[in-house]
Amino acid sequence: MLPGIRLFDLTGRAAIVTGGSKGLGEAMAAGLASAGAQVLITSRHGDEAQAAAQRIADDYGTTCIGMQADVSVPDDVTAMRDRALAEWGHVDVLINNAGINIRGAIEDLAYEDFQRVQDVNVNGIWLCCRSVIPSMKAAGSGRIINMASTLGVVGLSNRTPYTASKGAVVQMTRALGLELASSGVTCNAICPGPFLTPMNIPVAEDEQTKKFIVGAVALERWGEMHEIQGAAIFLASDASSYMTGSLLTVDGGWTAR
Repeated sequence: MLPGIRLFDLTGRAAIVTGGSKGLGEAMAAGLASAGAQVLITSRHGDEAQAAAQRIADDYGTTCIGMQADVSVPDDVTAMRDRALAEWGHVDVLINNAGINIRGAIEDLAYEDFQRVQDVNVNGIWLCCRSVIPSMKAAGSGRIINMASTLGVVGLSNRTPYTASKGAVVQMTRALGLELASSGVTCNAICPGPFLTPMNIPVAEDEQTKKFIVGAVALERWGEMHEIQGAAIFLASDASSYMTGSLLTVDGGWTAR
């Protein structure tokens, strides 16, 4: 039996983190690197991915690679998977973090707005999962971590594209957890609450948003980037070996109310 702390050791593991150039993605990539993993991070902007990878490599002394990839483009997803396999010969962890949010009342949104969110947040995760599952199955092990949201389990007005996409991620996670259960590959989701990510900065100073944070979140504050790292390391590691198809909520007590 492994001593407790060694269950979280990711030395020798190879991980892909999509949308890893900033915000929660960069924080989780750094968290995995701090536990010893080698990490490939992607972004639609290759220069940003490479810059983030260099920061992580400098901070933790592990291999970190950045590359351009749009998860809604099948060829980009294939290139991402192939790059990781070429570098390390295996993919042990996939964190599907890439996502977008388009806010607005339903009558003010175009169908194209709704479709774009689904293309990235739902189709992109499906494509990335499909790309790595064969090699994970062949190895008899793997960790897939989908970034869902508290807005996948509770509603919020003026968020129909985003809530629909994250509800789909919740159900995809459950279905894949069951589908992969006999293969040694697990699939779980993290449901973050209100973190002050680049996606949320545009609304952070809005008075209604401030009132919401105090009224809805038990801890009465935004989450800080480093506060997502423990959940990511846990789900990527041997410590979560008896979890699959599950949701891990990191939301400051929002959904507890």
